[in-house]
Amino acid sequence: MNKDENANLTRTTATVLERLLQEYPEAGPRLNFLSPYQALVATILSAQTTDAQVNRVTPALFARYPLVQSLASADADDVSEMIRSVGLYRAKAEHLVAAARLIMQQNGGVIPDTLAGLLTLPGVGRKTANVLLANAFGKPGLGVDTHVHRVANRLGLAAAKMPEGTEQQLKALIPEQEWGLAHHLFIFHGRRTCSARRPDCPSCVLNDLCAYRDKPVRT
Repeated sequence: MNKDENANLTRTTATVLERLLQEYPEAGPRLNFLSPYQALVATILSAQTTDAQVNRVTPALFARYPLVQSLASADADDVSEMIRSVGLYRAKAEHLVAAARLIMQQNGGVIPDTLAGLLTLPGVGRKTANVLLANAFGKPGLGVDTHVHRVANRLGLAAAKMPEGTEQQLKALIPEQEWGLAHHLFIFHGRRTCSARRPDCPSCVLNDLCAYRDKPVRT
């Protein structure tokens, strides 16, 4: 991509974000948490599960395990029973307890606030780590889940087969201070308009900017 093409794509990306912010002014985190510890737990639980379902199980979980220290001493089977309504609950319980123990052993009970540090934790991949940076620590982070990946590639803002490629391409186009907001805007758009199977292209506020080749024609 030459400089002119990159400049055009950067301008298009800015326009996309402006329109999405107008369309979804309420875009933001939907998980309930009061600390980086709670954010870590809730975000790990949210994989392949709705935020609403996570919010149903975390109050009791946080009441029993209010601190990373208490979770580190937990029995994974007990945690598993408390979160069994969440998808992949057994694996997530193991990850939560293992992550808490690692945090106690290697970081003195303090939740890591860097991408590299978060990626050392069981159950934390690049998406989760980026989400935590933005939501728990107010640092630049752009998590790419299935919605962000789909929307960005349909729009032509990214051309990547894997989420990591989409993450890198979006980060090159979007100012750091807007990464967290962009994550939420793409998610809202993916859930409400640009769905995987039946995107509502005719009513989409980005229809004229979109490169999606299979979109229905506006009438």
